[in-house]
Order: sequence, then structure tokens, then C-alpha cells
Amino acid sequence: MRPSLWADRLMALSVRFVGLGILAAALAAAVASFFYNKAQEDEQATRVAMQVNVRLRDQLAVLEGVRALYQSDTAASGPGVRAFLAALRPQVRAPGMQGVGIAVAIQQDTPAAAEAQLRENYGREIKVWPRTSEPIGFPIVLVEPDNDRNRGALGYDMYSEPIRREAMRRAWQTGQPAASGIVELIQERNAQHKQPGFLIYVPVYANPPVAADAAPSAVPPPSPAQPIEAFVYAPFRIENLMRAVLGNQLDTVDGIEVYAGEGPSAPLVFRHGKVGWDAHQETLRVADRRWTMRLSYGRFIDRLGRPLAILLFGAALAWLAVQLHRMQHRRLGAAQALADERTRHAEDRELMMGEMAHRMKNAFARIGALARITLREVDSLEAFEAKFDGRLRALSDSKQMLVTGAVDTVDLCRIVRRELDIAGWDAQRLAAVEGPDVRLDEEGAQAIALAVHELVTNSVKYGALGGKGDLAVGWRRDGGDVELSWIESGLPETPHIESESFGTQFIRSLIERQLKGQWTRAAADHGLSIVIRWPDRVAAA
Repeated sequence: MRPSLWADRLMALSVRFVGLGILAAALAAAVASFFYNKAQEDEQATRVAMQVNVRLRDQLAVLEGVRALYQSDTAASGPGVRAFLAALRPQVRAPGMQGVGIAVAIQQDTPAAAEAQLRENYGREIKVWPRTSEPIGFPIVLVEPDNDRNRGALGYDMYSEPIRREAMRRAWQTGQPAASGIVELIQERNAQHKQPGFLIYVPVYANPPVAADAAPSAVPPPSPAQPIEAFVYAPFRIENLMRAVLGNQLDTVDGIEVYAGEGPSAPLVFRHGKVGWDAHQETLRVADRRWTMRLSYGRFIDRLGRPLAILLFGAALAWLAVQLHRMQHRRLGAAQALADERTRHAEDRELMMGEMAHRMKNAFARIGALARITLREVDSLEAFEAKFDGRLRALSDSKQMLVTGAVDTVDLCRIVRRELDIAGWDAQRLAAVEGPDVRLDEEGAQAIALAVHELVTNSVKYGALGGKGDLAVGWRRDGGDVELSWIESGLPETPHIESESFGTQFIRSLIERQLKGQWTRAAADHGLSIVIRWPDRVAAA
């Protein structure tokens, strides 16, 4: 039984909806995976930036503690600060600072007080340097821990250098910690591997102001800031700072870059690995400055590969669902086609068996008609025998030609004339039957021969070939088709064609199935018109 066309369409539509649903779900999962991975990386980058910011806050807390200690007892600040830092060990508890120091305020022409503090703190003569045109200076009188690298900075007037001076004035005016721009630390002068550095300054105000000849000297600032007494400061080597803060985490990132500022003009001060297109940008708070940190995790498989794999997997599932439906549909179609073919073969066998019986009746009827026609044409038994035997032999030859397929193609004119010759037409009338050269392959020749034979037989029985009217036969080409016309006129009565006889059904079957063509019949005014049309397969080949 043939499946319902609507059921097939509904099934196909359902499969497509399922495929689209799978594809949409895969796309949603891929997008969710992409943003989930991105959120994870954003969170990791935020944690890294937070670690740096927390470490810098801890180091600022150390500077604030040193400032409080210095303000509590200025006269004994040197030994007390050194003892405090030795006990606190900030380089262990909050590594990343090069050290912690104090720079005191002096008038440029009175460095003696600062040099006295240096002698008291370190037990040797250390001069303030360099001499500058600035009216005031801030030489370093203490820097801890006391090591070879830091000793080279003792006595250095930091106010003599513009970048340091700008940060010191900012801290002086605001009262808040201030970070300098990128400088080369004094400690780097003899280093084999020089690193960019910066300093953070915390101001120590004179409260109450002291006299100008006191030690240390208070320096009046631009209004409205207070007179300043000293700066507590910390120098930082940037590479050391980042490695101290991040440690082994540097190995978990594909690349990291730190810029001393914001925007495209900010200088690059630290780089590890290679930062890719998927970098996450974070802000570092370095005292009163904002730095920029960019991190790249290089997780292409997690960031794009996994969502892409999910999407491809979903697309593959959708494609598989559609292909399974198509395969099932083809199997059902093949089964249906096989069933239709078997049904058609059964119908063909039944038709052929009926045709055999019908053809035998027609053969006997045709032989009888030929005998009667021949009897009317001759006046002796010998003439009858000769003419009747010739026509019967021609019928046999025609059938033999079609059955055996002795030639590749058969001339349409030959088939038509042979059938009409057998029906009793003389040579003159046969010569008038003509048309363009049309060749038929074996299947087409058999179909046309049988169809013409049926037309001839019916006409012999009931129509013009039985001596009851006129017959005109011809054919022509029309595009890629051949059109054969059979027109009978002058019949005793108009044929009744409302119903189809077995022979008529047989002709229709031959034309439509074997020739892949069509035919039309019309009866009017004591006449019958039959037109057979089929594609010219031999000419097309």
C-alpha cells in the first residue's frame, strides 16, 4: 500500500525541525561555552591584578608605618627606623620592593645636617650629591636593607631629577602617596641586567614647624601645603616586583604586559611571553597612578576550539538526522518502487495474456477477412491460392522482423506499408503513403507495429479497410516528436468511441508505456480520426 504523501511531508518537516532544533541547541551551547570560558579568564585576570594591587597596598602600609615611626621621634629616627625594618623584614613579608628609605629636606647650600645623619646611620662619611640649581633638595639619608646595591644610593638628592621631583611635589601638595614615572634607579648604575624602575613617595610634614637652623630643616612648600620635613619612599625594580608578586603564576599565562599608564602612549615596562588577540585588560593602582596590565592565556582550544567543537558536533547530529530520514525515505521509496514494478509486471503479464488470446482471435478474423477480400478479387482457385499465400507470408515476415530484432532500427514507413499491404492495398495506394524518414528502435517498432496492426484489424472489421470508406495515413515531425495520423472517412455510420474495447486499451497501453507518448481519438460525420504522438528517441540519440 502506498504511504500517504501528507505523512511523508509531515515526517520530512518534523525531521527538519528536529535538525534545526539540534543545530540551535548546539549554537546556544557553543555561545554559552565561549562566554563561560571568557568569564573564567576574566575572573583569573582580575585575580592576578588584585594580587598586584594588594601587594602594592601592603607595601604602602609599610611606608605609612615608617612615616608614623619617623614622626614619633625625629631625633632618633635613623636607628629606630633601621631597627623597625630589620624586625619587620618587608622584603620577606611583602617582597617586590628594592628597599625602604628616607630622604630629608635641606636647603641646597646647607647639606651638613643630612651628612651628619648619614654618618650617624652608617658610621662613615657620605656626601650629598649631586649639586643642583634647585633651592632645596631631598638627599637619601637612610635606605634599608643595607646591601651593596642600596649603598650606592646614599646621599643622592632625588629632587635633582625631574621625574622624581614631579612625584615628590605631587605627594607634598596632596599629602597622599605618589608614584613617579619610569626612571633608572640609582641602584641600577652597576647592575649587569638593568631594569626599569619607579618610586613611591610618602610625605612627612613638619608639625609644628621648626626653626630654619634646626636639624633636619623644614622646607616651606607652595601654598596651601604644609612645610615638609622628609619623604619616606620605596624604590621598585619592576621585573623583580612582578616576579615576586606573581611567582609561578607567570607560567600559567601565555603572555603578560604591563604599561606604566593608560592609553596607547603608555610605555611598556614589563613583558613575559606573548600577548595574543584575546588579551584581558586590567588596571593596576600604583599609589596615585593607574597602570595597565594585559594578560593572554592562549587557551585557543578552550576559548574557541571547544565552542567550535560543540557547534560542529551539533551540526553533525542535525546532518545525521536528516541523512537518516533521507535514507529511510529512499528505502521506503525503493520498496514502493519495487512493489509498483511488480504490480506493473503483473498487469503487463495479464495484459499480454489477454492480448495473446485477443491477438489469436484477431489473427483468425484477419485471415478470414483476407480470404474474403482475396476471393472478391480473383476468379479462380489458383489465383486465390497465390495471392492469399503471398499476403499471409508477408504477415509472417513482418511479425518475424519485429520479434527477432534482426535489425537495430526499423523504418516507420515499412511497418505502415507492410500492414496496409497485408490489408489489401495495391502498390499505387501504398506508394501514396509517405512521410519523413523516421527510424524506430526495437521497442518502438514493436509498439508501432502492434498499434498499426490493431488499427488495421479494426478497420478491416468495421471501417475503411473493409471496403466501407476511405483511409488516409501519414506522419510528420513536430519538434522532437513524431505524429502519426489515421483518418477514416465516408463510413456507413459514425463510430461509437464512448467506451474503449480491449484492443483500444491495448493500443493506449503500448503508446503510453512503451513509446512514452499519447494518442487522441475523435469521431464525427461518419469519420474517425486517430493521432498518435511520441518522442523520437532514435533521432535524439
